[in-house]
Amino acid sequence: MDTGLQLYNTLTRKKEIFEPLNAPHVGMYVCGPTVYSDVHLGNCRTFISFDLIFRYLTYSGYKVRYVRNITDAGHLEGDRDEGDDKFAKRAKLEQLEPMEIVQKYTLGFHDVLRMFNTLPPSIEPTATGHIIEQIEMIKEIISNGYAYEANGTVYFDVEKYSKEYNYTILTNRNMEDMLANTRELGGQDEKRGRLDFALWIKAKPETLMRWASPWGEGFPGWHIECSAMSAKYLGEEFDIHGGGMDLAATHHTNEIAQSEACSHKQPAKYWMHTNMLTVNGTRMSKSLGNGFLPEELFKGEHVLLEKGFSPMTVKFFMLQAHYRSTLDFSNEALDASEKGFKRLMNAISLMDKLSPSESSDFEIGPIIDNCLKAMNDDFNSPVVIAELFEAVRIINTVYDGKGTISAAELDKLKKLMKDFVFDIFGLKAEDTSNLELNSVLDMVIELRKTAKENKDYATSDKIRLGLQSMGIQLKDSKEGTTWNKA
Repeated sequence: MDTGLQLYNTLTRKKEIFEPLNAPHVGMYVCGPTVYSDVHLGNCRTFISFDLIFRYLTYSGYKVRYVRNITDAGHLEGDRDEGDDKFAKRAKLEQLEPMEIVQKYTLGFHDVLRMFNTLPPSIEPTATGHIIEQIEMIKEIISNGYAYEANGTVYFDVEKYSKEYNYTILTNRNMEDMLANTRELGGQDEKRGRLDFALWIKAKPETLMRWASPWGEGFPGWHIECSAMSAKYLGEEFDIHGGGMDLAATHHTNEIAQSEACSHKQPAKYWMHTNMLTVNGTRMSKSLGNGFLPEELFKGEHVLLEKGFSPMTVKFFMLQAHYRSTLDFSNEALDASEKGFKRLMNAISLMDKLSPSESSDFEIGPIIDNCLKAMNDDFNSPVVIAELFEAVRIINTVYDGKGTISAAELDKLKKLMKDFVFDIFGLKAEDTSNLELNSVLDMVIELRKTAKENKDYATSDKIRLGLQSMGIQLKDSKEGTTWNKA
């Protein structure tokens, strides 16, 4: 177990030496999806990032309890928990029971993450499965004086809480500015303060998902579920709480407030947030028409995509950016990642064909040390990938007969690739036949390029049309030639 691991802590805005509360045991809670629609790429990036963290902590010798919730009730239209229940809206739209909606999109979420080869969490609790725990937590918050009931709805008293605790500790926002920017929403006449948010919401006559409570029939607010479930499975204080950066300002801020109001303890020691996705420099969103689902990305079925990209190519692309940095999608960037991933996997497939020598021109130890150092520096996957391509260079050099490697160094090289490419990054080789096809097509495309440079356009066209007749479409651009199956 390496105690030199450093994590960037959103609470303190700096890197800190990771010291788990119950070493070598680690408790990690990550806010999971709200399953009333298909999972989007922003979700995927978050879960791929925390899969990397889960894998590396486990690899480093920690015993990790990774809890990732499923929100299947209580997530409403607004940040302050106002509006119509999204599950009920979707159920009415698709003419299904709300729990049919939950089942449909939960299975879809799991299918997508399997395609990205992520590990399942240790525990995946649901909001609807923990109504009792949420009610009990709300009762304790009321008893401690930080919440009040109004007409069957229970609100958290932000002003009362803020007199004793730092409500904006996670974001450093100014309370006066927050008050000025708070929209007028339904239920404001019931609230004591404009920033107060709902812990329990009174059911309307048409509400489909409802439960009995001391305050009448209703359903939980969005934020209370994570506070209740993290406390149940990880305790009142645990090590890591994570999610997308969009959750910090409201959801995670309110989680901290609820937990402290209940137990008088800050729930997590480290708060970690993944950054947002952009498309050609513009933030990805449905309203702008530049947001696409994983399936659309895999199949190339979106107006902004020139072709489809495999799940492992997309995962490799995501790992090439640090989890705290903005990740920009473009056809050019994905093409480059596709070529890089193929090059990495082709090199790995060559390792068994290398013949060890008595002496070695290369030392693999420094590469392994650099990879570990990068991962210990807040899981810096881009630096690890750069080191892995140094290993790729060595493999290709030895395979071409331009260098030697000893049996001991070759064993280190194989272990390096197994540990970091497969065990820590969670990448996997694509279909072997596809890899062979890639190699053949790369050679054919190079022959066509040579023909074009020699102004032998007849041969160039013959190659293009021949491939087209076999269902392979070539696309020329200033960056080079790419292909996809027509």
